[in-house]
Amino acid sequence: MRSATCARSIDSSLMRIGLLSDIHANLEALKAVLEHLDAQGSDALVCLGDFVGYGPDPNEVIDRVRTLAAAVIRGNHDRAASTITNLDDFNPAARSAVEWTRRQLRAENLQYLAQLPAGPLQVDGLSLVHGAFQDEDEYVFVPEQALDSLVLAPGPLTFFGHTHMQGGFTLREASAQAIVLRASWVDVSVTRLPIEAGTRYMLNPGSIGQPRDGDARAAFVIVDANQALVEFWRVPYDIGSVQERLRDARLPETLGTRLSTGH
Repeated sequence: MRSATCARSIDSSLMRIGLLSDIHANLEALKAVLEHLDAQGSDALVCLGDFVGYGPDPNEVIDRVRTLAAAVIRGNHDRAASTITNLDDFNPAARSAVEWTRRQLRAENLQYLAQLPAGPLQVDGLSLVHGAFQDEDEYVFVPEQALDSLVLAPGPLTFFGHTHMQGGFTLREASAQAIVLRASWVDVSVTRLPIEAGTRYMLNPGSIGQPRDGDARAAFVIVDANQALVEFWRVPYDIGSVQERLRDARLPETLGTRLSTGH
């Protein structure tokens, strides 16, 4: 069921907004992203959900983001960790991580996750959703799946997460197309997408904590309102240290392997 649409203003004078998604309790990746956002002069942060799940640092990630983000929505792992929903749709590794996360969360962070709003959330002309516009749990992989969200969103810019794949979709003259980002394997890379009048966009910042698009680096987006530009960023982080903490926590080995492969 679609939630009621909420609206929020962060500050109309802000020009560069950082969008974070699918952090999944990976503090090392989050720290690398936040350091880069500081260097790039980001004016505000918003988060598209899934603070927790998979990774070894649920409390640390929540503590950091809740003090910095101007606007947030929930993801399916946030709901599951706060016991709002059951684990029937989770694979064994994801279920194990959620159950472990529930045992680790401090009471105030458990309450914080439980009170996170569902999308869509409107923030200064941006529509924020976790999955699709009408269903926060829907995975959007192809243009046909994005079409309803592209049409239903009140403005031309919608940002979503959930798939852990950086990129997105456009709608122009009744034709929905995928955005293809060309990988650049330097340490830090950026792909800039000009926002064109008459075009609607559904864009995914990618995952900070567990990318699945073949690039293991942490992914995020900066929206530059002044230049009508969206910047897709990738930054490296210390994957080995996260894998070590996953082993120490006795979380499934596959969760650490995915960090190395980006799949």
